[in-house]
Amino acid sequence: MGLWKRLFGDRLPEDFGGELAPGEDALAAAPVTGGGYLVVTPLGLWVPAEGGPRRIGWHLISKAVWGENTLTVTEAEESGKAGDAVLLTDRAPVRFGVEAPGKVPPMVRHRVDGSIRARHRQELPGGVAWFLTRKVPGTDGTVLQVRADPGVDPEVVAGIAEDASRKLVEPEA
Repeated sequence: MGLWKRLFGDRLPEDFGGELAPGEDALAAAPVTGGGYLVVTPLGLWVPAEGGPRRIGWHLISKAVWGENTLTVTEAEESGKAGDAVLLTDRAPVRFGVEAPGKVPPMVRHRVDGSIRARHRQELPGGVAWFLTRKVPGTDGTVLQVRADPGVDPEVVAGIAEDASRKLVEPEA
């Protein structure tokens, strides 16, 4: 048994149902109204889902908002690549009712914000694109992610992302 668990106990509910990766510890958990749990780990946020709990890596949470006993999570999915940059598209926000949140909301905020190493907002015809350098949990290094508003030309975004990723890999002389 690790020092963490000896000092603080196991924060994973007995009836959780998900399978954490080796070495992945639960840092906080809260029951969700209607069943299941939100579980914070170093690798991501476990959420109730059809077919059982699933983990969303911190680098794939575009937005997490706490209010009125509800955690609203907007998850991004990888929709393509441009050079070494990963293009993201946001899924529809999902709401989780939580009556006894404990440390889950501040820990989620801390982990999502902590995954972002740098950010840049670029105005483009049709909207905005965000360029983020983020730490991927459980790995060394960072990844360049690009998330554009609907209505922004994907080819323009891909071109800018490819150029940005090239500049990150090949610094100017």
